[in-house]
Amino acid sequence: MFVKKSSHGRSESFTSKYRAGKSTSTSTSRSMKRSFREHAAGGHSSESRHGKHSSPLAEQNLTSAVVTICVGQDQRLFAAHEDVLSLSPFFAACCRGQFLQAHNKQISLPDERPEVLSSVLEYLYKGDYYPRLIHNKRRDTWLLEDDMMDIDGGDGKDAAYLHQEDGSIILKDTAMYCAAERYKLPELKRLALRKQGLQSGIHCSTILTSARYAYANTPETDSQLRAHYLALIIRSRSTFKRSGTMQMEMEKGGKVFFDLFVAMCNHMDDIATASPTLSRKT
Repeated sequence: MFVKKSSHGRSESFTSKYRAGKSTSTSTSRSMKRSFREHAAGGHSSESRHGKHSSPLAEQNLTSAVVTICVGQDQRLFAAHEDVLSLSPFFAACCRGQFLQAHNKQISLPDERPEVLSSVLEYLYKGDYYPRLIHNKRRDTWLLEDDMMDIDGGDGKDAAYLHQEDGSIILKDTAMYCAAERYKLPELKRLALRKQGLQSGIHCSTILTSARYAYANTPETDSQLRAHYLALIIRSRSTFKRSGTMQMEMEKGGKVFFDLFVAMCNHMDDIATASPTLSRKT
């Protein structure tokens, strides 16, 4: 149920100066397996930027009924406790019988990706999902777990990406933010957004594909993930100006590029307002 690893090109990539932000969130729980028993094996704690908080199920007794979740076109099966799923209003409605099959307690999610649902369950049980946020004691800084593996001589970077059916690649944290929107988990949305702020070395095509995915899977009212990508592209405009991928993507069109145009215009207006000399010239 883990994402299959594959090589990911780094040409035309971003350096650390293009990171979207910083995060102070952390989770130190170990890598977990994908059965409900292993999900429930421990209640590790995590921190938010507002202070410490416990894992969602730290105080819960895992004795409720087990629900089977049938995911994707291949009908991959997952199992989770009903009280865990009910932390999500979406799944709580399912468990009350709105979508639940009465004879075997099964929820069907034919349009969901197994990798995403697995990480959602990991979050519900543990308060975080892989790659988690960990503290690098040698550098006294917070990193994503895959970055820590790279520093220690491993190769965990591919865990931060998801491969689409059409061969394109998106950031896993973008998919998790959109999943949190579907399952009505605001804390997961905040966590996924913070993690994206720690990503670096991302190929231009991945940024653009992820931005398109974000626009396709968030409501028009979303003011966080969409704004994150617009700001990232504007700050990294020198890289995108040299990107043939950017030109091809813009020729395809889409609302993301209209919003980008508006954001760029607003950015120029702000500069003109701050600089009377430039304002007179324009």
